[in-house]
Amino acid sequence: MPTSILLGRRQNLHVDVQTIRWSQPLRWLSSAWRDLREHWWASVAHGVLVVCGGVILLLIGGTHPFFIAAMVSGFMLIAPVASVGLCELSRRRASGETMSFDGSMDGLARHSTALMEFGALLAAFTLVWFVASEILLQRIFHTAVPRLNEVLYGGLLSSTSGAQLLYYLAVGALLALVVFCVSVVAVPLIIDRDATAGEAMRASLRVVGANIPAMLVWSVLLVLLVASGFATLLAGMVVIFPLLGHATWYAYKDLVRQAP
Repeated sequence: MPTSILLGRRQNLHVDVQTIRWSQPLRWLSSAWRDLREHWWASVAHGVLVVCGGVILLLIGGTHPFFIAAMVSGFMLIAPVASVGLCELSRRRASGETMSFDGSMDGLARHSTALMEFGALLAAFTLVWFVASEILLQRIFHTAVPRLNEVLYGGLLSSTSGAQLLYYLAVGALLALVVFCVSVVAVPLIIDRDATAGEAMRASLRVVGANIPAMLVWSVLLVLLVASGFATLLAGMVVIFPLLGHATWYAYKDLVRQAP
């Protein structure tokens, strides 16, 4: 039984959150793969842009003492907002509109204010991650944040104890959980229903609360796919990121009842 949510002050904006089966995320990926194949050039172009951003982070991390934090928080910041074009492509396909890379940018142009607010809120989460990482490792454990050469060439475990590394990763996992909960349907809701950033994030929280089993499955799939993308030195992200971006649209279509 869907629950109706009245968002913000606009009385005509309602979001009906639906409860789905735990296995539904697998169908989102299947539908996303179909979109990716049918509009591969426009979709892969978004993947290439994200990979280029990841390469820039790698270059910065070469001299930045917070390399791991930069990679994790940077991707968390980029990924939800960067999926706008992919969600727009899937929206256009569903409505029979013209498909192109330029057209995929229309979602950003139409809702720039809400999307910028959403990005700013994610940036605030990123700042919290940097501060928490520094406090945890430097002030509580009295050790430096791992550097790039330690991560790549094996000195990480010798300079950081198992407990320190576990707590450090736990802070990152907590940030990832928060970002996931507030963004699971935020971008599609903004571009499809003209929601504000706050409205979209609140709706995402309600969606997660109403679909814990399915959200657990979805989060595990996200982690596995993103990890495989990083394991290929970001090359796999050329396909994986568009796949996840399209899947976000189908998640929204299942989790939020469409307006009449």
